Amino acid sequence: MARNIKKNDTVQIITGDDKGMTGTVLRVIPKKGKVVVQGLNVALKHVRPSRKNPQGGRVKVEQPMNISNVLPVNPKSSKGTRVHFKTEPDGSKKRFAADGTELGVVVKKKES
Repeated sequence: MARNIKKNDTVQIITGDDKGMTGTVLRVIPKKGKVVVQGLNVALKHVRPSRKNPQGGRVKVEQPMNISNVLPVNPKSSKGTRVHFKTEPDGSKKRFAADGTELGVVVKKKES
């Protein structure tokens, strides 16, 4: 399956408690089909006192969410958009928004 979302992409949440909000992808977990978005889908984790956190207490942690619940943001319209892939004659593969705006290169052209 083609990966529509990559690390550092700006995405819009389309369902759940954070619906309509946008954020940056921190991590993609392709085996589980999940993404972690900065500042969204946050849960409280109780931690014991340690050297790193001598006080202990509750820490906010971003939880993974299903990749189907997010859409890449089109830089032209600042809204979530579906993604299409096109292979150029030189062998490079690019991502495009539904309106034709380029979102980035997925596979670079092959050197011969």
